[in-house]
Amino acid sequence: MQQEDDWDRDLLLDPAWEKQQRKTFTAWCNSHLRKAGTQIENIEEDFRDGLKLMLLLEVISGERLAKPERGKMRVHKISNVNKALNFIASKGVKLVSIGAEEIVDGNAKMTLGMIWTIILRFAIQDISVEETSAKEGLLLWCQRKTAPYKNVNIQNFHIRCYFRDDPMTNLNTAFDVAEKYLDIPKMLDAEDIVGTARPDEKAIMTYVSSFYHAFSGAQKAETAANRICKVLAVNQENEQLMEDYERLASDLLEWIRRTIPWLENRVPESTMHAMQQKLEDFRGYRRQHKPPKVQEKCQLEINFNTLQTKLRLSNRPAFMPSEGRMVSDISNAWGALEGAEKGYEEWLLNEIRRLERLDHLAEKFRQKAAIHEAWTEGKEGMLTKKDYEVASLSDIKALLKKHEAFESDLAAHQDRVEQIAAIAQELNELEYYDSPSVNARCQKICDQWDSLGAMTQKRSEALQKTEKLLETIDQLYLEFAKRAAPFNNWMEGAMEDLQDTFIVHTIEEIQGLSTAHEQFKATLPEADKERQAILGIHNEIAKIVQTYHVNMAGTNPYTTINPQEINAKWDKVRQLVPQRDQALIEEHARQQNNERLRRQFASQANIIGPWIQTKMEEIGRISIEMHGTLEDQLTHLRQYEKSIVNYKPKIDQLEGDHQQIQEALIFDNKHTNYTMEHIRVGWEQLLTTIARTINEIENQILTRDAKGISQEQLSEFRASFNHFDRRTGMMDGEDFRTCLISMGYNMGEAEFARIMSIVDPNRLGVVTFQAFIDFMSRETADTDTADQVMASFKVLAGDKNYILAEELRRELPPDQAEYCIARMAPYTGPDAVPGALDYMSFSTALYGESDL
Repeated sequence: MQQEDDWDRDLLLDPAWEKQQRKTFTAWCNSHLRKAGTQIENIEEDFRDGLKLMLLLEVISGERLAKPERGKMRVHKISNVNKALNFIASKGVKLVSIGAEEIVDGNAKMTLGMIWTIILRFAIQDISVEETSAKEGLLLWCQRKTAPYKNVNIQNFHIRCYFRDDPMTNLNTAFDVAEKYLDIPKMLDAEDIVGTARPDEKAIMTYVSSFYHAFSGAQKAETAANRICKVLAVNQENEQLMEDYERLASDLLEWIRRTIPWLENRVPESTMHAMQQKLEDFRGYRRQHKPPKVQEKCQLEINFNTLQTKLRLSNRPAFMPSEGRMVSDISNAWGALEGAEKGYEEWLLNEIRRLERLDHLAEKFRQKAAIHEAWTEGKEGMLTKKDYEVASLSDIKALLKKHEAFESDLAAHQDRVEQIAAIAQELNELEYYDSPSVNARCQKICDQWDSLGAMTQKRSEALQKTEKLLETIDQLYLEFAKRAAPFNNWMEGAMEDLQDTFIVHTIEEIQGLSTAHEQFKATLPEADKERQAILGIHNEIAKIVQTYHVNMAGTNPYTTINPQEINAKWDKVRQLVPQRDQALIEEHARQQNNERLRRQFASQANIIGPWIQTKMEEIGRISIEMHGTLEDQLTHLRQYEKSIVNYKPKIDQLEGDHQQIQEALIFDNKHTNYTMEHIRVGWEQLLTTIARTINEIENQILTRDAKGISQEQLSEFRASFNHFDRRTGMMDGEDFRTCLISMGYNMGEAEFARIMSIVDPNRLGVVTFQAFIDFMSRETADTDTADQVMASFKVLAGDKNYILAEELRRELPPDQAEYCIARMAPYTGPDAVPGALDYMSFSTALYGESDL
């Protein structure tokens, strides 16, 4: 445009106008030069070398001028001023009678004319209201802004009509407020306007244009601030969700880390009571400590999915938890925990079986050892006696026969000694806690047995040496001793067997013991005949002694067994038989009760197990076949979840049956293939699956509401997904590519790889329905971008490449301003000033294009 239209040089002869222009133009120039860290004091002197003039043009245009001359000579100054004038002319401005030499010579009239030309081009020319010229547009803008105020009537820029009531006070107030709150420097004093009949129009227009740009910039700043607030609010919320995830994941992993060593502790206890207490502690862990952690794990996965959905909706990169806190890490840790649980329970049950077996073997060892020790008592003294040296021939023969009977008895006891040693060896192999005392007792028995064998051999040799001196021995005594010793040993064995404790786990085993016991009772008549025969021998001896008046000592010289002992042991055997009968009957009843518990558990487990499997399959079908609005689907799923939760009492009842089985020490169940562990894992998976399905619908609602997607669009997306879904809930890469092609996408390998990085950030090779919905919604909706946010910050910064902390605090709410200041890196560009912040890198970091 012409310079409104030509510069009226004659008017500059008016000293009042020249003073107003000089003051106004100087303030206007300094309002821009301060952005470059400098200012002018005297407008016609400070522009003479052309350096600050070129700097002024660079600041207000945002463009770089030719490199200035740094010399002090006149030719250098003229060259710089010409560069500035040429730049002004390149912007379509007609310079009339303004030459570089006049500016270099400090011609005030020409210098003010040049500055007015610059102001007109860069501050006023672009002002347009309803297609008017710049001057008319600026005047119309002033009239509209002051229309609501009484006593204000603006007709032009030189008649004093701005403030009719107390104009001096009003002007000073307006100038002070503009300088303090709008950052508009004070270009005139109130006296310059009030004390002049006709204020300079150009000075007034320059001052008013600053108000126009300030208010126009404030509106842009407000819009930019709102956009930034929105973006920062989303970012702050997402950061809080990330911190919550990290904290919950750390707590859960720490609990698993502390729990697994306890479950992996395999230090056995020495007593059955201590091991049963360990089993009870494990049950308490299962009932009280683990269920809340199952809920925490499920909630953590739901929170992670919700966070990823929000990040995708806000055009942010996917959240990658810190090292060791990925969802897969938590799943792996949870799997290790459950593996440790299973191993710990199996170890507990095996240890209880082992201790039960140990207690039985230890008791059996004590019984056999006591019987053997009772039998060996006095044997060493008998074998070391020298009675044969002074005995008669008949006594020697009696001693020899007695020794033969003892050898037979000794051989009969060989099996018992071997049994004692075998039991001690088994106790050692099973790590019996009192093995040292068992070993000591067994070693003593074995040493004594070897000693008895050596002493028996030695006495036998001595008796055989004198055998030729012996003639006769009472055969009846010998026969009694030979028959009484095995029979006595049989009775001792029978008493031992009848008193032996037994451990069975099934009805078949107790029935086997009962059958063996009946077979034993069937041998009693024959044993009684043998007893009668042995007693008959003793009666015959007594008859002979009485008949022939034999001078005997009254005892059998060949054995210590007497009829009274045989009768006493026989009575003991007969007494133990009904006791054994009663014990077998009681054990049979206990096994029948155990069988009832097995069937009771199996009847419920065989119903609950298939029910859980059916519900898992139904959930898989529901997630694919559901129709209606998302809210209807969500209501239906929550009702379905409630029906599943209502089934919990049956699970608790089955837990009670399982506890009764464990307390009864029942270790197997042939009536069902389901264990309580199977039921627990299935129940937890069922609750987790329905919760995940509900969360998927909630995320779809969140996506629909955030992106403005209609129900028809969601239904169309679901139909397209189901058509190509071959994996019941997810598509592989080739199915997804085919689906996109069918929907009109034309893309190469690089573009498809980019899309797969969005829908499958974890590179699992599959696309879930939620990821498919997020991608389709992003393709059809508008979102904020890093460039938009960067442009908003540039507005707040007054077109600078950096922004200051005070500018952020002035334009943004306090919490978000401090959020930006804490995260923005220092600006290091060539035009940097102290405290400058880099809003460009901050904007790209918000969208994952760089590190925040």
